[in-house]
Amino acid sequence: MQQLIYFFQKFKYFLFFLLLAFISLALTFNNLEFHKSKFVNSANYFTGGLYLKANNISEYVGLKSENKLLAEENTRLKNIIENNKSIIYTIDSTVVDSIKYHQKYTFTAAKIINNNYAKKFNFLTINKGENQGIEREMAVVNSMGIIGITDNTTESYARVQSILNRNSKINARLRNTNYFGTLGWDGLNYNTVQLSDIPRQAPLKIGDTIETGGKSTIFPEGILIGTISKINKGNTAENMVYVKLFNDMSNLGYVYVVKNLDKDEIKLLENPNE
Repeated sequence: MQQLIYFFQKFKYFLFFLLLAFISLALTFNNLEFHKSKFVNSANYFTGGLYLKANNISEYVGLKSENKLLAEENTRLKNIIENNKSIIYTIDSTVVDSIKYHQKYTFTAAKIINNNYAKKFNFLTINKGENQGIEREMAVVNSMGIIGITDNTTESYARVQSILNRNSKINARLRNTNYFGTLGWDGLNYNTVQLSDIPRQAPLKIGDTIETGGKSTIFPEGILIGTISKINKGNTAENMVYVKLFNDMSNLGYVYVVKNLDKDEIKLLENPNE
């Protein structure tokens, strides 16, 4: 209390000046419309800026939950589309029949919680496992293209063999053609994979799109991979094609795990003795 009294005694003239200044400003803004409007506009500008900053921070913090909701919604829509496809038969451009399409794939949203891309044999970890129906040898993709194939699972998690793994071999084709090859990785550039064993007569050009071929029981047909960035000079028998990935493999978030509902039936048909 003694210190408070001392403070007022020491700064009494300055405090009295502030009081008079406040009273004069209040009288000015209350009685003169021009000054009042200027004050209100300035206050609104200042508080509006604060609200905008606060809103931007709030939106940034909420991106995580928004991304999760979007991934779940996309998964639901993908499953609905897959379940309601129809095949339309035409003769001379006239529709003659339409039958219900047999659903072949289901999609499960997951999030990558660990990602390696700088080694020779890279793996990822996702936050979905056996409890969510995830099994070995299921495709993992996102909106930009392929990511890898599940190779090990626990109740709540799964490990994914990345396409950036020297052991990865994926069936791929030149888009809008039936020319197929084998997609692998040489362990060097994490943005580029290699397509080999593609026929020499394939009309390859820089910038052409490479996609999954659908000749396996893992990846659906037509999933994007990347574009041709380099072709071996002379288009030799080896015909090594370098493909720049659509995905930035160093920056991955939510993915979709794709289950082929016909995989076991196809495997049993092709390998009856196993």
